Amino acid sequence: MDLLTSLKISSSGLTANKKRMQAISSNIANAQVTRTAEGGPYKPKEVVFGSEPARESFAEILEGELGEKAQAVHAVEVAPSNKPPVLKYEPNHPDANAEGYVAYPNINVMEEMANMIEASRAYEANINAMNTAKSMAMKDLEIGRGN
Repeated sequence: MDLLTSLKISSSGLTANKKRMQAISSNIANAQVTRTAEGGPYKPKEVVFGSEPARESFAEILEGELGEKAQAVHAVEVAPSNKPPVLKYEPNHPDANAEGYVAYPNINVMEEMANMIEASRAYEANINAMNTAKSMAMKDLEIGRGN
């Protein structure tokens, strides 16, 4: 794998994890929102990751193969969660239904924080991979100069 391919793969990981961090931040910020413009409580967001071959040139695309079969990651979609809302008995709340229950988003803030740490570490790992590739390229240039 060449330098540009490794940088492309790492940058795709950075972009995907950035989207994941944005979705997690939105979930945490809206954990208590009971009324949205669409109606009902906030629906948590989930990021779906996918992979695609890391191809550099048109010839590689035509051949359909890459020597190392390297895969770049991308966020396929940011989808609303299908978790049902959590009902809490609060008869004096303005959004309470006829029985006195309020629908809150089904968001576990502790779980979201753990997901945020995981996404942050994955982001850091991709930065480290990029820095290592850059360092190796710089060493190659030093060797090429004869120093």
